[in-house]
Amino acid sequence: MKKFLLCIGLVAALAACTEDKDLVYDYPARPDVEPMPAVKIEPVAAEHNALEFTITPTNAEVCSFYCIETDEDDKQLTAGEVIARGTAVDAAKSEKYRAEGLFDETSYNVYAAVRKGDRVAVSAIKMVTTAAPVAPSDPETNPMYIWVDAAANFPDFANSKENIRRDLTLAKETGFTDVVVDVRPTNGDVLFLTDKCQQVAWLGAWGSNGYAKYERTADWDYLGAFIEIGHELGLRIHAGFNTMVGGNKSNLGEQGVLLRDASKKEWATVLNTKAGFVNTLDSDETTFFFNPHNADVQAYIISLLKDLAAYKDLDGIILDRGRFDSMLSDCSESTLDAFEEYVGEEVDFNKDVLPAGFTGTINADMPYQHKHLKKWLEFRAKAIHDFMTKAEEAVHGVNGAVKFGVYVGGWYSTYYDVGVNWASPNYDTSASFPRWATKEYKNFGYADVMDHMLIGAYASPGNVYGSSEWTMQGFCQLAMQYTAGACPLVCGGPDVGNWDYDDKYTDAQEYEAITNSVKACYDACNGYFLFDMIHLKKAGTWQYAKAGIDQVKESL
Repeated sequence: MKKFLLCIGLVAALAACTEDKDLVYDYPARPDVEPMPAVKIEPVAAEHNALEFTITPTNAEVCSFYCIETDEDDKQLTAGEVIARGTAVDAAKSEKYRAEGLFDETSYNVYAAVRKGDRVAVSAIKMVTTAAPVAPSDPETNPMYIWVDAAANFPDFANSKENIRRDLTLAKETGFTDVVVDVRPTNGDVLFLTDKCQQVAWLGAWGSNGYAKYERTADWDYLGAFIEIGHELGLRIHAGFNTMVGGNKSNLGEQGVLLRDASKKEWATVLNTKAGFVNTLDSDETTFFFNPHNADVQAYIISLLKDLAAYKDLDGIILDRGRFDSMLSDCSESTLDAFEEYVGEEVDFNKDVLPAGFTGTINADMPYQHKHLKKWLEFRAKAIHDFMTKAEEAVHGVNGAVKFGVYVGGWYSTYYDVGVNWASPNYDTSASFPRWATKEYKNFGYADVMDHMLIGAYASPGNVYGSSEWTMQGFCQLAMQYTAGACPLVCGGPDVGNWDYDDKYTDAQEYEAITNSVKACYDACNGYFLFDMIHLKKAGTWQYAKAGIDQVKESL
């Protein structure tokens, strides 16, 4: 029920009254001729943009009312002014009237005036409109992130702001609060404003006619469009940034600085293959990684991040692939020289560290003659930790308001294979994973460098619940243990399109898993993360994500 602020005061003045100094009457009473006209105005109700009142005229031929904002400097209006400027009403009976189109929380003088012949009377009351009603809103949740892969969504977004608005509107209506838009895909070119790298000219994506090339012909700012439209819709917009990549190739062609500029070959990672140490550009890889140890590579990436941070309205940056390529990398000469300096002796890599071509996991069968294996893993984690620290300082040096963070896979127990320790430096990795972690490994956890982290809880549709890795809920619970409060915002969730390679689950089971994943992950960490928008679009499954988000809201 609405509550109304009724009038503060009521002043009724008749033409015969001479004591009211604020109201001026030009005609004296003549009771010997005929009765004087009179008018009474009384308040009824106040709303945020309207006032209601009753006007009772007596012995009148003309009656009008008029509302005007109160102003201490204004004189009271005369009856003639009210009749001339006001709204004419029935002069023969008492009636309720309404003044509309008023301002919220504003004081008004409401006048009623009457006339008969040349005789007039006026009355006034003061009324105050109420505050505008607050529309009911959904409970505020922790962040709900959705990722927008550059290549997969390129057919829709490369040249159409209308499509961007359409799908961001769907994301908002579904209940997502945060959007991560990929602006540096795996070819290493960019979809944001910078003079340090080439803009993305085309990307390969799966469409109605199979895998095809989609060109970008528009000249408007891709990231800028997402920020502008997203903010209009009330969404936070973050830039996804593939970090240690410099090019890729497919049957459609090749792109990227590593493939365009032969002088940058030394930037590329060197792999420990079965055939020996091989530059990735000379291998059968299709995505070409940089060597994260290379100082020129780090300077180049940081220069791009500075230009990205210069978007003053950008809400956040999320680094993806901020890592080594795999267990095979990096074995560049400069990296191995740095490692020898790190351990203080010469190293025969394949004997002392890893066998040629080793790509497995370090388990009980791993031979102990590789005496520097654990130190190698520590050395790689340190390289990534130190780079992330530099990157965070550079980004916040440009824009202190933007959130800096990373996406990582939730499988921490084997994430050493890409040289990343995303835990808190206070988490003793060696206590839980003595097989591969040194006592010093924990020193290079970088969770404390991050403002937010997205955890890939990439389990199958049948493994939503649980407490271990390879369950969505378990991935998120363990992430909270590993990060131990060092990062203030840790959000996890599934890949809802690449989670059933064997086609083991029915559509109905997958839909249920989307819904159940939201609360399972949300309750286990600080929010929710879904990869990727393209899967919801192609399968038409937005409603299942919405059902899960609604379940979270209902529980708040």
